[in-house]
Amino acid sequence: MSYVGPDFDPPGPRRSRRGPMTVAVAALVPGALVGWLVWQAVGDSGGGGSTSATSTTSAGAPGASSAAPGSASAAARTPSASGTDDGKPPSSTFSGPDTPAASDLPAAAGPLKGKVVVIDPGHNPGNFQHSADINRKVNIGTNWKECDTTGTSTNAGYTEARFTLDVSRRLRTLLQQEGATVKFTQDGDRSWGPCVDERARIGNDAHADAVVSIHADGSAAGNRGFHVILPASVHSGGADTRAIVAPSRDLGERIAGNFVRDTGSAPSNYIGGGTGLDVRSDLGGLNLSTVPKVFIECGNMRDSKDAALLTSGAWRQKAARGISEGIVSFLHG
Repeated sequence: MSYVGPDFDPPGPRRSRRGPMTVAVAALVPGALVGWLVWQAVGDSGGGGSTSATSTTSAGAPGASSAAPGSASAAARTPSASGTDDGKPPSSTFSGPDTPAASDLPAAAGPLKGKVVVIDPGHNPGNFQHSADINRKVNIGTNWKECDTTGTSTNAGYTEARFTLDVSRRLRTLLQQEGATVKFTQDGDRSWGPCVDERARIGNDAHADAVVSIHADGSAAGNRGFHVILPASVHSGGADTRAIVAPSRDLGERIAGNFVRDTGSAPSNYIGGGTGLDVRSDLGGLNLSTVPKVFIECGNMRDSKDAALLTSGAWRQKAARGISEGIVSFLHG
């Protein structure tokens, strides 16, 4: 997502964190080191992943860098030959990469049977045609912000909204194979939005066991690496995240650890001090959530090396797999 706008304002000054944070960072080190070695091996040829201009702070929890038993099958772990971007807009007819699987398909029998996961593809391809709608202010609990933004894009015009839908659809397929019931906040099936407050409400109303909002960033060239955004403890106005702070951190740490391993991407080199995580108190999508929820910024669309990854179907499959395995690990407990 773009680093300015609703839910995307530049983060404020950060305070150092110690205690539990130190343990969390230490737990991510083995997984992050493996990812960093891969990053170093391939980064100069465009092989590393990068991230966004929102924020990031803490590292992997125990087990964050290893998939839990029963995670995505070997078949699901192999990128499909059809996973490359063909330059066509997403279809809503067939299941597969860059196309949605039917949301109402019954979940397969698997370790996540009975679990509900809400996936929130950031932005909407039609937002740019509805500026009046997405610019109107909505209450995010602590204050008012614009409903949504258009998101960012690569210099060549590959949009964040298209990226988030593709990764989200791949992620849905992997989670359904594990038996989860998967719901979307939007699937390219509405002309714009939803607004950030509605996105939070969809997860709440579904009584989701986990919610993940998918994004990519629009920072300066040279800024690379992913980061996961966690909710701060907020109790103000209509926002009260106190009950979800701890489980959301667990979810985010597990996603970060698996993302490093599966994509070979390093944590952000410009947000979060190399931890791959950040805590935010200014995002309506987190402030209004009553269920465990995180955002992930998968890479920086404005950096040419990151853009080469984000526009690769094979890499997007790896990204979806890393996120999926983090969710599976979290839901297994």
